[in-house]
Order: sequence, then C-alpha cells, then structure tokens
Amino acid sequence: MRSPRNRTIVNLMKPKRTLSVAPDLGDSRLKAVLSKDASADGSFIFAVKTTGIYCRPSCPARPPKPENIRFFETSSEAQAAGFRACKRCHPDAASPDLRIATLITKACRLIETAETPPDLNRLAAEAGLSASHFHRQFKAACGLTPKAYADAHRANRMRQVLSNPDITVTDAVYDAGYAASSRFYAVTNEVLGMTPTTYKQGGTDTDIHFAVGECSLGAILIACSPKGICAITLGDSPEPLIHDLQDRFPRANLIGDDAGYEQWIATVIGFVDAPHIGLNLPLDIRGTAFQQRVWQALRDIPAGTTASYSDIARSLGTPKAVRAVARACAANALAVVIPCHRVVRTDGSLSGYRWGVERKRQLLLTEAKTGR
Repeated sequence: MRSPRNRTIVNLMKPKRTLSVAPDLGDSRLKAVLSKDASADGSFIFAVKTTGIYCRPSCPARPPKPENIRFFETSSEAQAAGFRACKRCHPDAASPDLRIATLITKACRLIETAETPPDLNRLAAEAGLSASHFHRQFKAACGLTPKAYADAHRANRMRQVLSNPDITVTDAVYDAGYAASSRFYAVTNEVLGMTPTTYKQGGTDTDIHFAVGECSLGAILIACSPKGICAITLGDSPEPLIHDLQDRFPRANLIGDDAGYEQWIATVIGFVDAPHIGLNLPLDIRGTAFQQRVWQALRDIPAGTTASYSDIARSLGTPKAVRAVARACAANALAVVIPCHRVVRTDGSLSGYRWGVERKRQLLLTEAKTGR
C-alpha cells in the first residue's frame, strides 16, 4: 500500500491546469462556440474545465456550459494548461472546411488541365471521397456540378482559342477539349451566342440594332440581336452606353434608329418605368452556365420583394457560392429584365449596383409602391 507521502508525490507530478477567467457572455468567441461557427476555426481554441478537453469552435459535441469554457489562442497554450485534444473535432489537424476546399481546388485544376474532362468517379477517387459526397461538396463550393464546371471551362477555352487568327474553327474545337465537333455545334449558341466563325471574326456581319432614349432612370440603351434583346443599359448620358456596346461587339454592324424597332424600344422603356407590367419580348441572354442559373433565380424574385445574395446561393443548392452569385449579378447586361436590383445585403441594406445604387433604390421604391 502506498503511503500518504507517495500519493502526494504522484499528485504533484500531474500537469497543473492554468485556467483563465470564465468568458463574458457577450464575447464573440463564446457565441461562435455555442453556434458551432466553422468560420471561427483556426482563430482560437476553447477548452472545457470539467472534461479537460480542448476543441475547435465548430466541434460537433454538445456545447458546454459557458461558465466551464476557457479560451486559448493556440493548441500549445491549451496543452500547457493541462488540456488534451478532442478526438471528435481534432483541433490540431486542418479544419474540415479547409481540407475540402483544398480537395475541390485540386479537382478544378485537374478538370482544367485534362485533355478530356475527367468523369465524376475519377474526380471523387482523386479526392478520396465517394462520388455522391464529392458531387455535393463540389457544387456547394463552386456553384456548379463538376460536369457544368468542365463545360464552362471548355467554353472559356473555346473563346480564347477562337481569338487567335492563325487557328481554324475546327482546330479550335478540338483544342478546347471537345471530343467531336458535333458536340460543340450542338451547344454553340449557348456557348458563344453566335456561330463560331462569326465569333472568331469579332461579330463581323452580325446586325445589332440599338437605340438610346430617356426613361425615369436617366439615359437608356436597348440593343437587339437576331435572337432578341441582348443589352439594356442605364447611365447618365448616352455616349458611355454606346461606347460600352461598341466594346462588346467590336466588329458587329451596329445599326441605330431603325424604325422597325421603335415599338420594341417603347415597350422596353415602358417596362423599365413600370416593371410590374412584365415584358413579353424575346431575349438573347448570354453567360456561363452558373450565370444563367443565377439570372433565372433573379427573374423568379417577385416584383416588390428582395432577396439576399445568400438567399440566391441557397436557392441554387450552393450556399457557399455567395461571392460567385455577386459576380454573376455584376455581369448582368439586361437591366431590370434580369432584376439584380432586387438583391440586397443580408441585413436588408443596399449593396453595389452596376448602374448606380440610387437607380437601384428608385427601382425598389417604384416596385414597392405598385405592390406587385
């Protein structure tokens, strides 16, 4: 039997925990722990004095009582205070979000450098995940499925290759990664908005009819391709709007003040001044696969209501693609028709708008008054 003296020696050899003061209930770190906020991972470590364990903020275990929580800047500090690492959240390893982001980034580079787009099973195997789990994680991170991402990359590659005057359209199709020219020509209008030859020539011989006028929001330019309305832009004066159209279609035949389009112009201006009446005219909407999805989601927002960038991302099944949604809104060239003015910050305040925040405010006030 050990003597009391020996037991005292053994107890003295155990690490002594140095506990800091219990956290203030208003401490943002405490809020992060109680809400399991993954975005706080890596910024601090919390320990639980009743269990002797330290964790990352997003630990899936049941949150401890606030009075039992202690905070440390690093794992080393928590260890020095006598705590051990949690076996559920592994606070000393890379965060799950960072690990997934690294795997998805690697998959994107694989898609971009492959001669032909790799299939889902190969991408998932490279990431060490099941195909279904990889598919969900990829879509959440990129806003697109792996196949749609590969299609968008090939389309961008096609545009780049076609800009080289020394490369034929046929060579460009194969260089961009299309296994057969028939596959590309089947989607050519969605990818380029025109035939490959016309695109290669910078829109040469494509007739773009346009007109400028005045509406309740200032100067307005409406442009129409053979497929439909391809641009509605707003500004303080007509000249910058015309220059922007020339930059977008450098070799197209820009035809202004065409009498045949007067009724279209009047209809569009009437719609811009009163969006609730709707617009029943053909549209030529050009964009990437993800942009097209965002723009359709915007058109689903009823007039007189708003949604946040986060709301749009969630509606697309891609809650982490908030920045990608914002970029798609900024790329919109059809003012009011694709109502990016109905997207606001999470707190309801107005964010940037391609044609000016004041115009955005005016549009929202007009729609709120109509009640539709």
